[in-house]
Amino acid sequence: MAGATNKRSRGGLWIILILLGVAAFAAYKVLGPNTGSRSKGDYLYVRTGSDYEKLKQNLTEGGFISDMWSFDLIAKQLGLPAHVRAGKYKITAGMSNYRIIRMLRAGRQEPVKLVIRKLRIKNDLVTYLAKNLEADSLKLRQMLQDPSYLSEFGLDTNTAMCAIMPDTYEFYWNTSADKAFRKIQKNYARFWDDTRKQAAAARGLTPPQAIIIASIVEEETNAPSDKPLIASVYLNRTRIGMRLQADPTVKFAVGDFTIRRIAGAMLDNPSPYNTYKYAGLPPGPICTPTAATINAVLQSPKTTYMYFCAKADFSGRHDFATTYDEQLKNARAYQQALNARGIH
Repeated sequence: MAGATNKRSRGGLWIILILLGVAAFAAYKVLGPNTGSRSKGDYLYVRTGSDYEKLKQNLTEGGFISDMWSFDLIAKQLGLPAHVRAGKYKITAGMSNYRIIRMLRAGRQEPVKLVIRKLRIKNDLVTYLAKNLEADSLKLRQMLQDPSYLSEFGLDTNTAMCAIMPDTYEFYWNTSADKAFRKIQKNYARFWDDTRKQAAAARGLTPPQAIIIASIVEEETNAPSDKPLIASVYLNRTRIGMRLQADPTVKFAVGDFTIRRIAGAMLDNPSPYNTYKYAGLPPGPICTPTAATINAVLQSPKTTYMYFCAKADFSGRHDFATTYDEQLKNARAYQQALNARGIH
């Protein structure tokens, strides 16, 4: 009897050990590391509309999962197949099935920080957003060319880029084209508080017109102290109906921003952005100016300056003039400096 009892005890112990082993194995599969080579980097991109099978394919092809069998088993137990969420997910070495599945099921994706600097044309914006977000480039282009859509923001197809202010923006990767534009535009709307609107109105400008002037100033100089004075020149010219004759607008009209000297046939370019040919402001901005440059326009002093010319020392600063004779003297010195350096 004692022997039989001992056998049963040993058999029970083996069963317990086996069960503990199974439990330990199961726990390891749930909580232990299950990441692979991550051949496509740390980030898994799940496109909008992806189903569970597509998700598994992406996980496999990107080397994110080492053992798909255990992942699939646990994912189904935790309900992931019915809760696949689009987004950009960071999967780091050593993550367990449980952590990965919980992250994907909850949609805890990594935000995307985009730093928008100077952009010149709509396609620059479209390319940048489409490269970094899921947002459809075709949809973006359509929006920026849709008068009805843009009118909601007080903009049109010419002034659409006024809403794009250089800054750091945070998005989710699967942000739509519409939501991306609206988020950027909200920054523009916040910038234009009552104080700035009043400063613009005092200079006879709407917010888009102030940005158009600021975009030209932005292209004219990097010298902060010169910006308000250059703005005053353009405001003075606009006030009397004189052509702005701004070189950066010709570069924009021609589509070549590397030109150093504006002359010849360029001055006759028929584009409405050519301020040598047409009086008044161009129909839209020629770049996305910084907040500091827009503020320089809004804070521009009252001057008698009608002209300005780059200094002959190539410091990036400018000489300002009230009369045309003064301007000719300054321009002559600058042209001679260009010739001396062989700049054409």
